[in-house]
Amino acid sequence: MTAPQPRGDHPRQKPSAERAARRLGTLARKWSYLISTTAYLPHTPEEIERELGDLVTTLFAAVAADPPDLDAAATAGGRLVELRCVGTDSLRRSLEVLGKALVREPELHRVDGLAERVVLVLGALSSGYGEMLREDIQKRQEGLSRALLKVEQETRQKQVITRAQFEEVFAGSASGVALTELDGRVLRANAALAKTLNRTPAEIGALSLFDLVHPEDVEQLRDGYRELVAGKLHRLRTGRRLVGKDGEPMWATFAASVIRDAVGAPRQLLTIVDDDTEVSLLQRRLSHQALHDVLTGLPNRQFFSTRLETLLRDADPARGVTLFHLDLDGFSRINGGLGQELGDRVLRGVAAKLKTIFDDEKALVARLGGDEFGVLVQNGADTPGVLTLVRRITHELAEPEYVDGRRGVAVSAAIGVVHRPPRDVTPAELLRASDLTLRRVQRTGSQWGLFDRELDRRDRHDFGLAAGMAGAWENGEIEVCFRALVSAGDEAVQGVEARLRWNHSAEGMLAHETCLRLAAETGLALPLGTWLLRTAAERLLASGSELPLTVELTPQQAADPELVGEIRGVLESTGLAPAAVRPGFPVAALLAESGDAADNLKVLAEIGVQAELHGVGDVTCLTEFPARTIRLAPSLVERRTHPLVEPSLTALIEAAHQAGAEVGVTGVADADQVRWWRERGIDRLSGPAFPEPAGL
Repeated sequence: MTAPQPRGDHPRQKPSAERAARRLGTLARKWSYLISTTAYLPHTPEEIERELGDLVTTLFAAVAADPPDLDAAATAGGRLVELRCVGTDSLRRSLEVLGKALVREPELHRVDGLAERVVLVLGALSSGYGEMLREDIQKRQEGLSRALLKVEQETRQKQVITRAQFEEVFAGSASGVALTELDGRVLRANAALAKTLNRTPAEIGALSLFDLVHPEDVEQLRDGYRELVAGKLHRLRTGRRLVGKDGEPMWATFAASVIRDAVGAPRQLLTIVDDDTEVSLLQRRLSHQALHDVLTGLPNRQFFSTRLETLLRDADPARGVTLFHLDLDGFSRINGGLGQELGDRVLRGVAAKLKTIFDDEKALVARLGGDEFGVLVQNGADTPGVLTLVRRITHELAEPEYVDGRRGVAVSAAIGVVHRPPRDVTPAELLRASDLTLRRVQRTGSQWGLFDRELDRRDRHDFGLAAGMAGAWENGEIEVCFRALVSAGDEAVQGVEARLRWNHSAEGMLAHETCLRLAAETGLALPLGTWLLRTAAERLLASGSELPLTVELTPQQAADPELVGEIRGVLESTGLAPAAVRPGFPVAALLAESGDAADNLKVLAEIGVQAELHGVGDVTCLTEFPARTIRLAPSLVERRTHPLVEPSLTALIEAAHQAGAEVGVTGVADADQVRWWRERGIDRLSGPAFPEPAGL
């Protein structure tokens, strides 16, 4: 039967053709969906649907042709393979969907023998699919074979190259190399290892690797190799001692790895041995130098600090430890006056004496820096008490050391002692506690002192304040204030005194004396004192007051070579008369050996500046430093009512009057004190009993 022929473009037939096209499109989408579930297709869904749409049209035409176009159907089957529709169920699903669709297609119902035609076309489709799939598999197998052959050839070449490289490295390496069995038996050894051990490669080959290691290190090395073979370590690197033919041990670094077969089973061990004897000696020497003082040979601060934690932990829990922190007195004079070489000899002598003193104790003696030493004693049942050990230290240091057989040089030391600190104290906290104790001893002029927790807390508090003083000054928290200096007779204001006041955000208002003490600890005494003088003079000038200005000088400021120039500058910039500014010189600074403060006093007197003497405790200073005004020492003022102090205080006031000086006192708190001082003949008063001067 002939295939249906086109009937032209009659309008009535267009809807039938459109419906057929839609059915074929629906078939293509269904086929695309079903076949995409059977294999991975390296195309987008739209591309697959378009390709299968073309194949549906081809198969429809192949069924309708007379005879059926089996070649076109076979080509369509091959195209399925090219599209990679080659999953396990791809062909079966394709035949199912196509067979049902083609048999039911209305446009093919008028074709004779439709079922037979569909079977023939689908058979040709399957045949083409199978032939193309066979060719594709054959091509892939050939490609795979060629790839495998290439890989095998490359592998052989790499093996040859690798073997040659290994032999070159093995023979030419400057490090010793040994190839061993898993139990350590040597299979091969290179010339470098033989040279290190002073043996021949043949001699080494007859031994086990462990025969070449120091007996004390064998078991540790065996354990390392066991972990390596067991896979617990990826690579072993350790330092051990080798033993040469002459029996001399030498330090070496072992770097070992496992050689495994194709399935990953361990077969052999490869060990690289580097002779570190010289390096080890150098490292130990450098380590010793880094942790020990070159001059005295004692441990340095770094070593001392690192050892503290261990010593604290290992100490007897009941007896603990004792830390002695020493600072030599006046060592700078020895260094400066007798020379650094002699100073070094003194330091070595102190180190030797300390080692002798604590030779019978479980102690660590160290030089902490400069002329400071530290001794940490782990107390035992027979350890002497703190006082006994301090006396031993002071007695031994006081023994003169004769230099050149003539000069005997002896030293003393201030000692801060921390006795039995808590076991959980950190090394940093312990050293900080000993340092604070030592500084407190030096401030009080004592020989030694014990750590006191309350005093330590106070010192830490003060150090914290001192550390923040510079910032507070810059931020305007520190200001200048004035107090009145009044006549004891009628309480009329005779002058004003400039003072510092710190408006601290947490501590409240800090007084002048506190500001001066903190400034002395931070190096601010000079700049802050100069600022006080200049600021007070400028404010006094701005107020229009003609009262004389008193400014109490710190010891550092009184001895400052720039003091006279600073006061000259203030007078010139403000226009104040020399007599209007009265610097108060501490008597202790005037009596210092340097004489700098005394020189400043005399120069100021020559230019008309009437200085005052502050802190006067006896009249003898007036014989050398005549002054129109003196201020009594605070220690006398505090003990004024003592039966022994009151008569001498009255005599001191009378003697000052005879010398032509007015006598002032500060710290007067109430009317009773005003009356008491008036009865003693005092001239000038100041303190809380009197209000601050107005207008300044």
